[in-house]
Amino acid sequence: MEEVIEFLNCSIQLLNIEFVHGRGKHKTQLQRDYEKLYSYLERLDNYNKSLEICGKRKSYSKTDTDATFMRMKEDHMLNGQLKPGYNVQIGVESEYIVGVGLFPNPTYTTTLIPFLERIRKNTGKKYENIIADAGYASEENYTYLESEEQNAYIKPADYEISKKRKYKNDIYRKENLFYDETGDYFVCPNGKKLIFAYDSKRKSQNEYETTRRNYICEDCSGCPHREKCYKGKYENRKIAFSPTMARQKKEATQRITTDEGIILRMNRSIQVEGAFGVIKQDFAFRRFLTRGKTKTETQFFLLAFAFNIQKLWNRKKSDRFHKPLFEKKIA
Repeated sequence: MEEVIEFLNCSIQLLNIEFVHGRGKHKTQLQRDYEKLYSYLERLDNYNKSLEICGKRKSYSKTDTDATFMRMKEDHMLNGQLKPGYNVQIGVESEYIVGVGLFPNPTYTTTLIPFLERIRKNTGKKYENIIADAGYASEENYTYLESEEQNAYIKPADYEISKKRKYKNDIYRKENLFYDETGDYFVCPNGKKLIFAYDSKRKSQNEYETTRRNYICEDCSGCPHREKCYKGKYENRKIAFSPTMARQKKEATQRITTDEGIILRMNRSIQVEGAFGVIKQDFAFRRFLTRGKTKTETQFFLLAFAFNIQKLWNRKKSDRFHKPLFEKKIA
C-alpha cells in the first residue's frame, strides 16, 4: 500500500495536479484515489498500534491501556457488563501479605508461575508448600512445582463435583470407563473397545506443550447408549486425556486429603480470603484510584503495608506470635 501511495504521489507531481478541498471543488480521480489509500494506511497504522498495545490479551481499555476488560463480581446492571480491571494476586504467609501482583489476564492458571517467580526474585525465598484453589489447577502449574520440588496443595478443577454420587454413577464419563493398562484401551458401557489412535499436542498461553492421547471406539453403530454416551460430530466416540495430568490430579487429590493438606487448605481459606475480605470490607477498597499498572500496583503495595501493620498489632494483641497456622477445631 505504501508503494502504491508513493507511485500516486509521483504521478501527481509529474502531472502537476493541485489538491482541492471544500464545497464546489471538483477533485480529480487521482486525488480521490490518493486520499482513499492514505486513509486506509492510517487505519492500518492504528490497527498495528492497537495490536501492539493488546499483546496476547483479547482487549484493552483506552483510558488505561494496561487494564483488560473483565467480568466483575459486582455487576449492578446484572447484564454481565465488562469493565477495565486487573487480576490481583496476593501471597500470604502466617497471615501477612508477602507478595502482590497485578496481571492483565482474567484467568488464574497463567498467573501462578510468574507470581511465584516474582516472589522468589523479590524475597529470595522458595516456599516448600504452595496452597491454592482449583482455579490454579493445570498441568503446566503442577509440572512447574514438581520441577521446583515444591509441594502442590492445589485442588483439581473437578474435585468437588467428583465427590457427588451423580458423578461417580455416571458410567459414560471417561473418568469412569474401564481402562486396560496392558492393552492400552478403554471399554465403553456397550463393551466396545476405545483403541489408541494418535497423540495430539496443545500449547498454552505460556507456550507450555501438553501431549494428549486420543482413543477412538472401534464401532458405535447401532449402540443403544449412543444418545447418552456420545453426542459428538464423529461417527464413533472419541476421547482424549493427558496421562501426565491424570497422574498429577491423583497425586494432588491424595495430598490435599491428608491431615496436613486439610489444615493447609483451611488456612488458605482463612488467611488469603480473609485478607481480601479485610481490604474490601474493612478498608472499603473496591476500586483503584489510579491508572496504569505501575501506579495501581504501587497503590496496592501501600494497602498491603497498611494491612500488615494492622495484622502485626492484632497478632500481638491476641498472642498469636510464632503461630503461623490456625488449628482445626473439632466439635
